[in-house]
Amino acid sequence: MPLRLAPTFRDALSAASAPLAGIWVCSGSPLVAEVCAGSGMDWTLIDMEHSPNGLESVLAQLHAVAGYAITPVVRVPTNDVVLIKQVLDLGAQNILVPMVSSAADAAAAVAAVRYPPHGVRGVGSALARSARWNRVEGYLENADAHVSLFVQIETAAGVEAAAAIAEVEGVDGIFVGPSDLAASMGLLGQQTHPDVTAAVRRVFAAAAATGIPVGVNAFDPVVARSYAQDGARFLLVGADVALLARGSEALAAAWAHEADGPGDTTVAPGRASY
Repeated sequence: MPLRLAPTFRDALSAASAPLAGIWVCSGSPLVAEVCAGSGMDWTLIDMEHSPNGLESVLAQLHAVAGYAITPVVRVPTNDVVLIKQVLDLGAQNILVPMVSSAADAAAAVAAVRYPPHGVRGVGSALARSARWNRVEGYLENADAHVSLFVQIETAAGVEAAAAIAEVEGVDGIFVGPSDLAASMGLLGQQTHPDVTAAVRRVFAAAAATGIPVGVNAFDPVVARSYAQDGARFLLVGADVALLARGSEALAAAWAHEADGPGDTTVAPGRASY
């Protein structure tokens, strides 16, 4: 019996009437990915670049989120044709490629997600979850309809080349990474510096000129809303590990007993001892 694949992130953006809010999944845990998938967020980023994720854990997280109304995007760690092939074969339909700083970088990413003669993706649909082991009728002929590609601009050189990157056929959207962008501009850790936000908006303008959607990472709600007002169609507004870190810190601030020193076993008022 032929199977049908879910719509791509490209399709979700095309159908959306408002910016799509996403959550970063960095823990490498399928359980945490599933918790996030049921949150009501529009999309989730399963990250392989700055997280303890390999092929097996990405597959497990794709399984974990598959039953929820959320669109998963997998960020590969590098613009590598072999790794992209493997991630696609796992069944990832939406790929984000980091550190794209030129039209040539973008073209290489496009080639990696497309079968010949339009690309260099290796053919293994009979062996792979991508085509559900050839249970998706016409997968090879229609593979481009089942895969969306987003590229990440996060260097000063990428900002300068944004218009050329946006014009590369096969790029479905651009995502801006202010953290690395700030670092490349000599402003390490200053993602909201006026020069950085101005550079982000330059990328927005380049994408708007070609009609492709643009997104951005912005955990500060005020900054995120301003980017949405300026044209961001999709945003990452939080991360599993950051939410856990800040939430546990707030819990500790409210409840944890500050010991006077080693060996102090005093129980703080109102705090149960277990």
